[in-house]
Amino acid sequence: MNIDRAVMLMAGTLILVSVVLTAVVSTWWLILTAFVGANLLQASLTGFCPAAVILRRFGLTSGCAFR
Repeated sequence: MNIDRAVMLMAGTLILVSVVLTAVVSTWWLILTAFVGANLLQASLTGFCPAAVILRRFGLTSGCAFR
């Protein structure tokens, strides 16, 4: 698995978890969804992704998006 796929996996998982928590627990969990979306938008505009930096330190190889 490379960094690109891991970032997409993390983002998708967090969004799905926050949607379930919003339906079951509280609508405040939509803040997590907004945070993930804002981070994805920021990463697409700047090319800097904090999750990619962390995953690189764990030894994952770069894909084509986060070099």
